Amino acid sequence: MIKNHADNPQYRIVEIFESLQGEGYNTGMPAVFIRLGKCNLACPWCDTDYLTFKPMTLSEIHACLKSYTARNIIITGGEPTIQPNLAALLDSLKAEGYRLCIETNGLNPAPPQIDYVATSPKACYAEKYEKQCIATADEVRIVADGDVTAFCERMEHKIRAKHYYLSPCEKTGVMNIYDTIRQIGELNSRPNAPVHWQLSVQTHKWAGIE
Repeated sequence: MIKNHADNPQYRIVEIFESLQGEGYNTGMPAVFIRLGKCNLACPWCDTDYLTFKPMTLSEIHACLKSYTARNIIITGGEPTIQPNLAALLDSLKAEGYRLCIETNGLNPAPPQIDYVATSPKACYAEKYEKQCIATADEVRIVADGDVTAFCERMEHKIRAKHYYLSPCEKTGVMNIYDTIRQIGELNSRPNAPVHWQLSVQTHKWAGIE
């Protein structure tokens, strides 16, 4: 059970670790990942055990961060925007001079403390994104868990971003690379395509790192 105190709230922490960003525009960037528990979606191909977490207080999180050297922090999940008292955590990290990135499914707005927003709308929940959706981001990263070209076209108009990526979907250790790049080709070959789609793969898995 998470117990919150105004001056030292607790958070659902799946893991905190230092590594390199493995996907998207910032691939290769040294960062500390703070993975938060629970999600407001349940994608069948999700590779994160976001229901296994432990409570950590704000002061415990900061004590953990002192053992790492990276000054970029990636807030991820699960879905970080549903975390109680998220603003207090982000305010404290900004006060320590960290650059803050978030990885979010995009159903909720990104917190104002965030410096870089990577959103990954889920085509298998397309109806939810018709009702509510983040309006802007630095990058959009969609998993090709089927024919998602129509969903990508819809997200082009709903989310204004600097970069748009399509990522292969991994199931039982196999990535659908061919189908993913085929769909990228379809999107980019449209006459007057409003954005340019690129491939994003989970390079950290190839490199054998978290």
